[in-house]
Amino acid sequence: MFANIARAGLFVALLAATGCTESTTFEDLSPKADKQLSPKIVAEMKAKGMARDAPVMARIFKEEGKVEIWKQKTSGRYDIIASYDICKFSGKLGPKFVEGDRQAPEGFYTVRPAQMNPKSSYHLAFNIGYPNAYDRANGRTGSNLMVHGACSSSGCYSMTDAQIEEIYAFGRDAFKGGQTEFQIQAFPFRMTAANMARYRNDPNYEFWTMLKEGYDHFEITKVPPKVDVCEKRYVFNRIPEGGATFSPSGACPPFTQPDSLKMAYQSYKSTYDAAFSSALGKNTVAPKPTIAGLKEANIVSEWTRKRARGERVPIEPPSMSHDGSIQVTERMGRIDSPAGKRMAALEAAEAEKKKKAEDKKRAAEEKAAAAALAKVAKSAPLPAPAPAATNEGQVAVAPAETVTAEPAEKSGLLGNMRKRIGNIFGS
Repeated sequence: MFANIARAGLFVALLAATGCTESTTFEDLSPKADKQLSPKIVAEMKAKGMARDAPVMARIFKEEGKVEIWKQKTSGRYDIIASYDICKFSGKLGPKFVEGDRQAPEGFYTVRPAQMNPKSSYHLAFNIGYPNAYDRANGRTGSNLMVHGACSSSGCYSMTDAQIEEIYAFGRDAFKGGQTEFQIQAFPFRMTAANMARYRNDPNYEFWTMLKEGYDHFEITKVPPKVDVCEKRYVFNRIPEGGATFSPSGACPPFTQPDSLKMAYQSYKSTYDAAFSSALGKNTVAPKPTIAGLKEANIVSEWTRKRARGERVPIEPPSMSHDGSIQVTERMGRIDSPAGKRMAALEAAEAEKKKKAEDKKRAAEEKAAAAALAKVAKSAPLPAPAPAATNEGQVAVAPAETVTAEPAEKSGLLGNMRKRIGNIFGS
């Protein structure tokens, strides 16, 4: 039964790709982009019934910090061939909303040959295809979202250089083998009953339950699901009736699904529902931080814009709790970039200009105060001399008519002789 599902799913996926006109020969690549898979991996592929150039797909799990590479076997079903620890991704659990929110995307994305970048500034890279039809229908924005090397991220999934060389090689070989596109499934966590129960009260839960249907279809069939969007929602493995097509923002058309898939899904879901109910009453690991919707995304996006302009901002982006409170780190700084250096120079020039203006104003105020003090001192009457005191402490004032001037001669030659004689005898 599952082999039939696998073949049907593969056929539908190939039909969906017929509109792709991008192509590449992957010739004249640099050594890092042309690096071959190790003999160990090649031997493992052979043991699992995988051709070296067979189709691939990738799965990403944020909470577990994993990127998995799955490869098609001769049966048509896929099996995991490699798993890597994510070196770094920015943001929290939850989808990407707007340009600059530093969120790594979650959802179902498609990589074609033209999205592979062998000359990336981050060693090697490929664009995951954000925004897709679902993102655009829901007004979500962003660009240049990658899986790349260099272990540095501001919204991407970043790997070590050695890891991205292998991941790149898997995609390159599959494209050489004729695969026209490969699917990336990006999830917040492994969508088990226990994990879904942990996050049942999260504001992103409805979005995650939508992704989970595609997750479940892959778990059942081990074939990448056919992904479409209608009514602004993901839908999986639906075949529209009567030649209808899917419109991302329009109503979903009537559709059919293989009976074997519907039966398998119902059985799978019954088992899941029982496990979910059982998990509700158990103590579990505390949930990880998740984005508090579009409001938090806009706050972080504004922080990103200021940072890009070179302004001084908190070192870490602001974070919003689900109760609406916002946390901002006290430490401030600016990005070390041409924009940051220009902004620093402008701020320094403005500070110097302000200081000079303040110094000039202070000098003028001091000059005015000194002039006012001098004017007051000039117009004030001189104080009268203090009267002499008698032995009894009484003030003696000579009558005006008894005061006479000292003869002028005493201050002449005779006065000088008396002064000299006095100096000789010390009196």
